[in-house]
Amino acid sequence: MTQLQTRPSGEGPEAPGASGASRTWIDRFFDLTGRGTTVAREVRGGITTFVAVAYIILLIPIILSGAEDVTGATMTVPQLTTAVALSAAITTILMGLVGNAPFALASGLGIAPVVAFQAAPHMTWNQAMGLVVLEGAVIVLFALTGIRQLIMDAIPTPLKHAIGVGIGMFIALIGLVDAGFVGRGEGTVVTLGTGGRLSGWPIVVFCAGLLLMFALFVRRIPGAILIGIVAATVLAIVINALVDGVKWPGVVTPEIPEKIVSTPDFSLLFDVDLFGGFGAAGVLTATVVLFTLVLSGFFDAMGTILGVGEEAGLTDGQGRIRGVGKILTIDGFGAIIGGATGGSANTIVVESAAGVGEGARTGLASLVTGALFAGAMFLTPLAAVVPAQAAAPALVLVGALMMTAARKIEWDEIDLAIPAFLTIALMPFTYSITNGVGAGVIAYTVIKAARGRFDQIHWLLWVISAIFVGYFGIGAIEQLLG
Repeated sequence: MTQLQTRPSGEGPEAPGASGASRTWIDRFFDLTGRGTTVAREVRGGITTFVAVAYIILLIPIILSGAEDVTGATMTVPQLTTAVALSAAITTILMGLVGNAPFALASGLGIAPVVAFQAAPHMTWNQAMGLVVLEGAVIVLFALTGIRQLIMDAIPTPLKHAIGVGIGMFIALIGLVDAGFVGRGEGTVVTLGTGGRLSGWPIVVFCAGLLLMFALFVRRIPGAILIGIVAATVLAIVINALVDGVKWPGVVTPEIPEKIVSTPDFSLLFDVDLFGGFGAAGVLTATVVLFTLVLSGFFDAMGTILGVGEEAGLTDGQGRIRGVGKILTIDGFGAIIGGATGGSANTIVVESAAGVGEGARTGLASLVTGALFAGAMFLTPLAAVVPAQAAAPALVLVGALMMTAARKIEWDEIDLAIPAFLTIALMPFTYSITNGVGAGVIAYTVIKAARGRFDQIHWLLWVISAIFVGYFGIGAIEQLLG
């Protein structure tokens, strides 16, 4: 992908040839000079990522608290808010210190519904979180043994580019839907706004924020994305204060909170039953849930690492991510920590692209994001000020920039064009990175085999394709075995 240029001339790190003695310890530890970045850019990027992903601190608790476990018990929003923020803080800081990558980790939106609506109805909450911990352990095992990196290396380079493009479309669609610019239509799958028309003050906030962000970005104003989010938030607060009856889609109402500090609730911490779910739900049901968690967590993170990592300049000439072993291991520990804290599995979030778009290139940005997650445990009322309509423009802009990788795909090669198209299209169309990766891999393997080009199919692609066939057919398999 094209490296984003948000720094105007005159601002930048010291020259690559600068001596080690003249570099600060922060520069040396994170290799800021080597990656062509500065402390200021990393701080901006880390703040931007947090602002773009802060909604997860609010949304995941709503998803999980809306479900009951097999006993009818529910978890409360204060409990879950603390758990989600705490686990995100720990894992994101670990990513910064160990992985040295600008990736934030937080409870996965594709995983939380599995825990809430597929696991909880058959077991207690602590047993469901036990499966989440086991998911993380499996992923860590794959990372430490090199299996996960081997799988990533087996993905053909054109599909890696397609994954990045698909993620771009996916996060852009997330932004458009969260803002209310795209909605469900009558007689159509999606439509413009509500009923084919745009209306309401929230749309005004989104459009104003998006246009401002565009203008600032093309002018190469440092902090363009962050400035756009803050300006749109201020506009939303003003509108909400002056106009009566404004309905804000989503979980946030933009208003100055009555209090800023709140006390965290750590009651879910370490309340985990590792293997109880197999006894409560049965081995088959628990195994299916665990399989779904592993597959979703594995390939969601893999797709995000490949797509956002290339945007951050972390790839080599073969499209491989430098330091990927550490990154993958921390991602696996993210699931373990998420389950242990009671906040569902953590994974690398696509909103990291917002910080990368702002210039983040190293783990220093992750330290900033992680510190803000930690602060959010105590500042939940303040974190709840930013509406989706203010943060969504960042996702749309970064999604557009990630689309530039499409030019690297050999579209005149039908063997590559069809798998790439399916990879790109199914991510936004099915709201899942995993589905896009799976469809692309299966299509690539089948098409190459149909043309007799078996030498171009890595042996692992056969295994991955078979796993994805099972993934897509899991409903039929459950019926047959049930």
